[in-house]
Amino acid sequence: MEHTSRSLVLALVLCVVVLITPGAAHDQPPRSESPPSSPIDLEKCWSSLFNVHGCVLELFQSVFSGKFGHVGTACCKAFSTIDANCWPHMFPLNPFFPPLLKDNCANIVPNLP
Repeated sequence: MEHTSRSLVLALVLCVVVLITPGAAHDQPPRSESPPSSPIDLEKCWSSLFNVHGCVLELFQSVFSGKFGHVGTACCKAFSTIDANCWPHMFPLNPFFPPLLKDNCANIVPNLP
């Protein structure tokens, strides 16, 4: 039962993060705009993270705590495969998170792309 409720809360948080549009935050870095002919496929963006057991939970713990100690090697490898154009759409309320995580993962797993 606890696992089901945790999954439900995680799914709800994921939906909120993905569906809320940025705009209320101040001092956002410039967003990379994709050409109109190539829309961002959020399912594809998230797929590599969902394929690693517990990775999405590790990332959300890091987003909300500001600490990267929860992110493991497998999750860092999966995160490194995500196209940078996905990041503003995956983390619209925290545009600084992906570059910070990328830097942290470079310390955990050397030679990441």
